[in-house]
Amino acid sequence: MTIELTYSIDTTRFDEDYAPATGSRATTNFANLARGEDRRDNLRGVLAMIDARANELAGTSGRYGVELDIVSADLHLGAEGGAGVPLIEVLDVTIVDRETGERTPGITGNNFSSYVRDYDFSVLLPAQENGIPADFGELHGKLFRHFVASDAYGERFAQPPVICISVSTSRTYRRTGFEHPILGVEFRQDDDSLTDRYFAKMGLAARYFMPRGSAAPLAFYFEGDLTSDHSDLALIGTIATMEAFQWIYRPEIYGARTAAGDVFRPSLEHADFDRPGIDYDREERSRLGRTQGLYTEEHFMTPYGSALAEWAATR
Repeated sequence: MTIELTYSIDTTRFDEDYAPATGSRATTNFANLARGEDRRDNLRGVLAMIDARANELAGTSGRYGVELDIVSADLHLGAEGGAGVPLIEVLDVTIVDRETGERTPGITGNNFSSYVRDYDFSVLLPAQENGIPADFGELHGKLFRHFVASDAYGERFAQPPVICISVSTSRTYRRTGFEHPILGVEFRQDDDSLTDRYFAKMGLAARYFMPRGSAAPLAFYFEGDLTSDHSDLALIGTIATMEAFQWIYRPEIYGARTAAGDVFRPSLEHADFDRPGIDYDREERSRLGRTQGLYTEEHFMTPYGSALAEWAATR
């Protein structure tokens, strides 16, 4: 008899007063910005960047504001719930019309942070001696799909998540000739990256778009039809949010002074770029990724691995 999995969801407003919760992943984009002496300046800075970009994409001047909530999901094992184990964190976006007061629900997802993914990429994968195992990401993908199909998710969110992250530095991207009015110019890559294959096991397809005024394409992972399932304002909220984060974390790509051409190979060695004026320590984030992967191994994979494998085998 397999275990029963249920979920609980908490939300935390991401604003200039945000401080990471005790259980929040330290490697999330938002947690990195909310530490140290400059935390409030960092938070104000990124929120201002997001609002400015949203209005630029909408063709307005100060009309729209973007509100962000951090969505934290805990996994509960057993019919009676049991203690929650942190599973994932995403962002939920709301776009506020400052002229009319109307609030438009945006896209859930955007940033994607996962304890099990930390384990997979920072602990399990480096230990492999014979390449990438065929079942790499299988458990994580089944947990993600089970969560999105759960009552806990469906009661709060009307659509599946859309994840928006940086393109891969290991791939080459080419323009396709298709252009969406909000998402911008579409690119295709030469081959699937490991991240693409990992997200595919989560049930998510990938497309790559460079919005108007951007320096590089963004990678979008989604169910359904990215170009028609979401309103223009919802897409604007996601682009504005994730471009700001990517400019902070990968300025060599998203702060480049020359936009991606017909053929584009992202590189963190690129020298001609603008910094956003918000400090970020990439090396620290890499170290914390392994630390959190080891935490997941000790508190999640080791005590529950066998039961989870049995559960996954029925999916």
